[in-house]
Amino acid sequence: MITVKNVHKSYGLQTLLEEANLQINAGDRYALVGPNGAGKSTFLKMLLSEEFPDEGEIQFKRGITTGYLPQENAPVSDLTVLEDSLAHTEDPDGRMAAKAKAILMGLGFKVTDFERKVNTLSGGWAMRVAMARLLVEEPNLLMLDEPTNHLDLESMLWFQNYLLSYRGSIFLISHDRQFINTVCKAVVSLENKTLKVYSGNYEFYVRQRAEDKERLEQAYRAQQAELADMQDFVNRNRSRASTASRAQSMLKRMEKVERIVLPEEAKKLKIKFPQPQRTGVRTLELKDVYKSYGDIKVYQGLNFDLERGWKMAFVGHNGAGKSTLLKILAGAIPVDKGEKKLGLGVKVGYFSQHRAESLDPEKTVLQEALGVPRDLNEQTVRSVLGSFLFRGDYVFKQVKVLSGGEKSRLSLVKILLDPPNVLLMDEPTTHLDLDSVEALVSALADFEGTLCFISHDLYFVNALASHVVHVHHGKVTLYPGNYEYFERRKKQQEEEAEEEN
Repeated sequence: MITVKNVHKSYGLQTLLEEANLQINAGDRYALVGPNGAGKSTFLKMLLSEEFPDEGEIQFKRGITTGYLPQENAPVSDLTVLEDSLAHTEDPDGRMAAKAKAILMGLGFKVTDFERKVNTLSGGWAMRVAMARLLVEEPNLLMLDEPTNHLDLESMLWFQNYLLSYRGSIFLISHDRQFINTVCKAVVSLENKTLKVYSGNYEFYVRQRAEDKERLEQAYRAQQAELADMQDFVNRNRSRASTASRAQSMLKRMEKVERIVLPEEAKKLKIKFPQPQRTGVRTLELKDVYKSYGDIKVYQGLNFDLERGWKMAFVGHNGAGKSTLLKILAGAIPVDKGEKKLGLGVKVGYFSQHRAESLDPEKTVLQEALGVPRDLNEQTVRSVLGSFLFRGDYVFKQVKVLSGGEKSRLSLVKILLDPPNVLLMDEPTTHLDLDSVEALVSALADFEGTLCFISHDLYFVNALASHVVHVHHGKVTLYPGNYEYFERRKKQQEEEAEEEN
């Protein structure tokens, strides 16, 4: 379908690709991975002919169709949701309309949303319409840049299962390793200016890459030892007339040796939450809470307890009230009626889903970090910023020019500079790359405070959750264990209910 041959690509002084090669065939399912700034999105744009190689070529099989979902800011139309989802379908009939409706509902839309204008939706919901349009169209090659960023857990699981039966090829970028493992058959690594295919899941890629690195380092050490011996021979023999010619021959041999070059290590995010002040056993409590948005009643008489040390994931369908519950706990929105109690010594930190809105776009990274309530000196703040990859003059960049991932990292910096003992996080992995997600999982696993979070990243949920709260029709049900246990228990309860009926 697509052949990438000896491609070179640079931006100014930065070389992204050198002699890169890749073959994408019918039925292939690739996940493209690599450190931030390696050029993953640029490579996708070259596959879309939106950008072009400096050298080499990208060949396309005649007649193939491609579909592309950008990471954000998909074009927005004044069509209705249903009309837009069918916009790339010629003469849509009833069967295609039914297909579009099923896809839209799988992605979290209600029947009452079908006639809403796309330009009245939020950015995240407009992205779901763009995703539905692609799935209805069914191109030969589906190219997706962080497709799960705008999905909740339930719609992500539906989308994941839908892709398993997708008939075309898939080429995607994602920070969600479980999504990669489920959907993709191989990993394409864009690192050190080249492309390399690993035929297996993400864990296979990590193991194989580590083994490749170890082999290269062993070969480098062996070559350096051999070159040192050759240089020693030259040094001992070049000044004596009887052996000078042999020394000269050795020098020529050394010049012909193709040197092994160790690639530069990618800088990785370092996160360590300070261990917080100990709280009482009960950290947060809601008593008989009511909350509505206009005519929509979200909670009526809600009671909720959160205990010290729990790591709790909120799950439920879109619109069930997960983010509302998190905002109530954070004090970000008022309740209509009822009471919220903070436990002894509790200090709450809130990591909003719309965290970019809490940052001042005109400030620099350093100014924003210095704006936390605690009185900290600049050296301390710059040290923490450096561990989050904001180094040197980078701290003088304005917030408005930062990427989504950089804004997420800056929001995490602000939490670390004024550390809470109860941490509430809404979609914390959005816009983070795979290595950053892993660093965050490790830091939160070591965090001795209390954690409540919402996430569409199943790996993140299963790695951290000690409890799952299912939010459904204004009620919350607590399940001990991670999401896998919750799924098993919920299925068991449904089977028991069927037997009773």
